[in-house]
Amino acid sequence: MKILYYGGQKSGKSLLAEQKTLSLAKEQKPYYIATYDNSYEDAEMAKRIAKHQSQRQESFHTIEETHHLAKVIESGQTYLIDCMSMWLLNTLTWEEEKLFAELEALSTKETNIVFVLNDVSSGVIPIDSISRKYVDRSGVIGQKLAAMCNEVYEVKLGLEIRLK
Repeated sequence: MKILYYGGQKSGKSLLAEQKTLSLAKEQKPYYIATYDNSYEDAEMAKRIAKHQSQRQESFHTIEETHHLAKVIESGQTYLIDCMSMWLLNTLTWEEEKLFAELEALSTKETNIVFVLNDVSSGVIPIDSISRKYVDRSGVIGQKLAAMCNEVYEVKLGLEIRLK
């Protein structure tokens, strides 16, 4: 089963995605794939990461992978990828075809994967080219993820709305 949680910043999508992942895993301890590249020395992001770590406590095995997600996923397990937005930022220099190939590799894995993606496309068109590229790719990747997932949830104010 592939599931996508999509929503704005601080909408509650990670918590809901964690709960869904735990329910899918049943008696197995699921894997949490953390995609943030912690090389930026960003104190505010360090606080966010600590909050996520505290929230999930010992409920997950954690794998830190910033680029090649499919290589760390084994069949028959359950995974939460939090988040695809950070993965997209990490791979901004990749050609779109390479991004699509990574998504295709994920879609063929015989395992449960819960994806988290931020909604960044509801504002104005960014003024700089890098930000436009990121927002555009986020929209395209979101469409690809939604197409490949069995279930898709939009999250607002901690509430999930099933879209698919």
